[in-house]
Amino acid sequence: MAVPVTVAAEPVRRVSARHFVRLKLRVMGNNFRGQGWRIAMFVAGVLVGLWFAAGGFLALAAPGFAGEPRYALLTAAFGGGLLVLGWLLLPLVFFGVDETLDPARFALLPLPRRTLVAGLFAAALVSVPVLAVLLAVSGLVVTAAALGGWAAGLVAAVGVVAGLLLCVAASRAVTSAFATMLRSRRVRDLAAVLLAVVAALLGPLQIAVLAAVREADWDRLTGVAEVVGWTPFGAPWTVGVDVAEGRAWAVPVKLLITAVTVGLLLLWWSRSLESAMVGAASAAPAKSRRGPAGGPVAQLFPRVLAWTGRDRFGALVAREARYWWRDARRRANLISVAVVGVFVPVMVNLGGPQFAAEEGPDLTAGNSSPVLLSLSMLFVGVLASVTLANQFGFDGSAYAANVVAGVPGRLELRARMTAFSVYVVPMLGVVSVLIALVMGEPGWIGVAAGALLAAYGAGLAINGFVSVLGAYSLPETSNPFAMNTGAGVAKSFLTLLSMVASAAAAIPMVVAAALLGDAWLWLALPLGAAYGLGAALLGSYLAGDVLDRRTPELLATVTPRR
Repeated sequence: MAVPVTVAAEPVRRVSARHFVRLKLRVMGNNFRGQGWRIAMFVAGVLVGLWFAAGGFLALAAPGFAGEPRYALLTAAFGGGLLVLGWLLLPLVFFGVDETLDPARFALLPLPRRTLVAGLFAAALVSVPVLAVLLAVSGLVVTAAALGGWAAGLVAAVGVVAGLLLCVAASRAVTSAFATMLRSRRVRDLAAVLLAVVAALLGPLQIAVLAAVREADWDRLTGVAEVVGWTPFGAPWTVGVDVAEGRAWAVPVKLLITAVTVGLLLLWWSRSLESAMVGAASAAPAKSRRGPAGGPVAQLFPRVLAWTGRDRFGALVAREARYWWRDARRRANLISVAVVGVFVPVMVNLGGPQFAAEEGPDLTAGNSSPVLLSLSMLFVGVLASVTLANQFGFDGSAYAANVVAGVPGRLELRARMTAFSVYVVPMLGVVSVLIALVMGEPGWIGVAAGALLAAYGAGLAINGFVSVLGAYSLPETSNPFAMNTGAGVAKSFLTLLSMVASAAAAIPMVVAAALLGDAWLWLALPLGAAYGLGAALLGSYLAGDVLDRRTPELLATVTPRR
């Protein structure tokens, strides 16, 4: 007779937020192991963050040193509100969100949703931007302590911590929600357009703020600051000033507003996070469509690429063109180029500096010049090409297919430049015509287009080298705004390096505009197009040789580490 044997089950350790923090620190350490350039960029990013933190600290602490309660309220309400708004928007339009702990990695683990959200939230607080912001907003504590003593400083410290939690929660909730919505093709298109509009409003908003400050009615601004202080944007930052001015009763109310907002954001994040991990609940049946004549091979080529040959080069161009149109991460870059391409030249040529000072230079269309127009177009062309600074990072491990197929480096880079230019060059043409017409100088269309094409071609050449020598991996996640640890710093440094080098390579166009006078109105377009095309071809030729020598290293670099 068999005797049942009872085996004591090993108790399962309770997972807490500190496990996620430790896991993130370990992943960060592993990412830096053997990567000296990543360590250098991380240290440089820390130094830059500390520099900005010191500036923010002095700006927020200045009203306390000066003994100005009114200015203290203004800086706390408006500065804190802009900080929360920045955490909402900047990760979407520029740096991305650190996804060292990709939520998708936890999809198969038996973790409660509350544990997962709490752990990821705690891990998100361990980052250089959070540390920099914490140091900067500590100036509010100094101001409150200088105006109202240690009690006001202590309350301000609590408000600063609450505000920092609000910033991180808002950033995570919004980016997670966008990542979920961007599964749908139509929703992705709509989201990209709305995101571009939001990005376009940042510059005009800055100009409007500068103009408003110049002619500010401080009494009215104080009233607006008081209203902002009762919203989630300003509530946590103004509690110290309230204590200093004898309004201690407002502190629990404002902290309650902040706590409720953080709770709602975390609830929103938890729901969007779960749907992002599980995947789309349903999918509509695919509609059958009849492709173009020529069989299944012809269907792989978009109609705009009907001119390409049905060879290896044409196949690479077709593949990259489809990626730029369908990949949300790449399409967001195209939208940014379109927005900045219109806004920057208009701001520079139609009166940007006149808002900076009351008696400053009045830059209008009447006193603009082909040289100034060329300078602004140069910046747009350089910005358009810098999108390719990490073009292999978009592929990730999929780049192994090109390695196995033995695609020559020159052919690879030339095909990638061609596919990207299919979308960007028409965009630059529209920008040239639009800017010249808005300025009331249709004769300057050639100047604008020539400067754009020259800067764009020079940028393609420079970014060919940058993308081969300075590539970095992007996380394999459905979030198009995600970044690995250190990738935000790497992206900012690579972008700066590429833009400076590309602008230097395109400077001859500006010099020619200054020296040739009216003759440049006719020569700018053909010479600019020839200069840009020649630079791009030369860049693909030289960088292609480097790519052939570094192909294994490049594949290892852009492959995400699990």
